Amino acid sequence: MVSTLRSRFRTMNDNQTVIVSGSFDDLKFPQMRFLEEASRLGRLHVALWSDAMIQAASGGPPKFSLSEREYWMRSIRYVDRYTVIPGLFDPDTVPLIEDIQPDIWVVDAETDNAKTRAFCVAHGLAYYLLTAARLKKPPDTVPASVDSRHARKRVLVTGSFDWLHSGHLRFFEETAELGDLYVVVGHDDNIRLLKGDGHPLFSQDIRRYMVGSIRCVKQALISTGHGWLDAEPEIGVIHPDIYAVNEDGDQPEKREYCEQHGIEYVVLKRTPKEGLEPRSSTELRGF
Repeated sequence: MVSTLRSRFRTMNDNQTVIVSGSFDDLKFPQMRFLEEASRLGRLHVALWSDAMIQAASGGPPKFSLSEREYWMRSIRYVDRYTVIPGLFDPDTVPLIEDIQPDIWVVDAETDNAKTRAFCVAHGLAYYLLTAARLKKPPDTVPASVDSRHARKRVLVTGSFDWLHSGHLRFFEETAELGDLYVVVGHDDNIRLLKGDGHPLFSQDIRRYMVGSIRCVKQALISTGHGWLDAEPEIGVIHPDIYAVNEDGDQPEKREYCEQHGIEYVVLKRTPKEGLEPRSSTELRGF
């Protein structure tokens, strides 16, 4: 199965096809950075392993279903296309994909070995190694200014998004249907204040980066206020038309603030993507 996606991420060389291969099961920050860096070399095509391939390579079943892993691939802005590779193949080779002739195979330190390099030499493929040091932290970015034009409504959502999962992706999809989506991620001290010790699991910079890597998110920011309205300073910059929350995030302080400032307040039910399991960060922290 081949899925073609329209990425909003500009690559350095759109004439080159870049391929990466892997399970992308339980996808977190290092894997997201890997996909971003690979996409800078050209149009990124992901060879997504089947459940059987994951079982053979790791000795155990995937944590997440193939449907859920595909949902992630469709949601990531750096991915141009993906193909589910059926059955088993040698992980030290690039799987054959109909109508795809890759120019570059990108690997990480765990995949890099003499056999993978020899394969590229034998098949005329460029070989690109992304080191762990390069994937260690989010890239330096300058927060973009908010577009002053009002072609679409502006939609604000807030939260910790500490362990990004398919439920968050669905929430972003639903809220992005209402307008341009701005996500304000709670800063570390405030998440700790609201949720207690042990939170957040991931730093504010990593959480902002992960959210900003999702295709339907217009912009991701880090809050600078406190309490349930920690995004109040950012609201003053974004000037949202809609503040959207799910049922867990519905708070009297948010509702009252929106009434006072003429912002439409929308509460959405926590409904997973059709065919996928319900997810929560609390449960996933136990993995």
